[in-house]
Amino acid sequence: MLIWLSQRILSSLLLVFLLITAVFFVVRLAPGDPLDLVICEGLRGEDRQAISEQYGLDRSLPQQYLLWVVALAKGDAGVSLAQHQAVSKIISETLPVTLLLTLSAYALQLLMAVGAAVIMCTKRGSLSDGLIQTSGLFFYSVPAFWLGLILIMLFSGVLGWLPTGGMHAADAAFMSPLQSFIDLLKHMILPVMTLALSMFMGTARYLRTHLDEVLQQDYILSARARGVGHWQIMFRHALPNALLSLVTLVGLHLPFLLGGAVVVEVVFGWPGMGQVTVQAIGDRDYPVIMITTLVAALAVVLGSLLADVFYMKVDPRVRLGQRGEDDA
Repeated sequence: MLIWLSQRILSSLLLVFLLITAVFFVVRLAPGDPLDLVICEGLRGEDRQAISEQYGLDRSLPQQYLLWVVALAKGDAGVSLAQHQAVSKIISETLPVTLLLTLSAYALQLLMAVGAAVIMCTKRGSLSDGLIQTSGLFFYSVPAFWLGLILIMLFSGVLGWLPTGGMHAADAAFMSPLQSFIDLLKHMILPVMTLALSMFMGTARYLRTHLDEVLQQDYILSARARGVGHWQIMFRHALPNALLSLVTLVGLHLPFLLGGAVVVEVVFGWPGMGQVTVQAIGDRDYPVIMITTLVAALAVVLGSLLADVFYMKVDPRVRLGQRGEDDA
């Protein structure tokens, strides 16, 4: 187990290192000077040169890369070219905001997926089964930005129930803690719904397949023969075992979740890491682009690794298979 875990960690770190190395050089292939976007036009030539030297932009790409790697190893993420503040400070402010959005959306889509899978499994061929599959596949197939805009138009423009975007109202600073919390929940509803609706059907269909397999197991058939009720079999025996299969999806869902969060944050003006990344790409803010890419890559790799470890812990068959391979 320790040998396998060490190998996975080393291979994951190597993958992340290769990824950020590729990103470092690719983002610098775009023509033009990033200083043109972040300094005023009337700046004197010597002042422009001083700023270029300060950020290390006057050096060759290999030298810039080496300096960046050395600084990162020392814990220095650099300074934003556009915002003129430490990148670590920007990430510390925006990452929790993105986590709040993505974790809430993931929890909601899990609840929706479980409910949809149970209905599709128990009401196969019925009207409710058809409606869930049709609507779910529709939400799964449409782009997240289009779905977000439709929800804004419906719930904000037509009905006027929810805010169009942002994380807080303009007067949030003058609200009581309870009012501020309610205001935050109102601003979260639409972006969380957008992410959850875009994902839940894929999880539901995967879970339904495993539910069908579990319901054909001998212990389920024995329970039915003893007269155990259908819903008791479903929720006490079949569903808990089928839910174990979702552990393997965590690592696969993270890239889609983070990618969807970028789109949703831009559409709803959610002040998270995704919106900061898009702004940094537009401003060619290299330090911010590199660190946000690094954080996203580490999150995906860590999620995949934790999913594998957790699945080995909860499924005895995986542990026995691993021991058999080690003994061989």
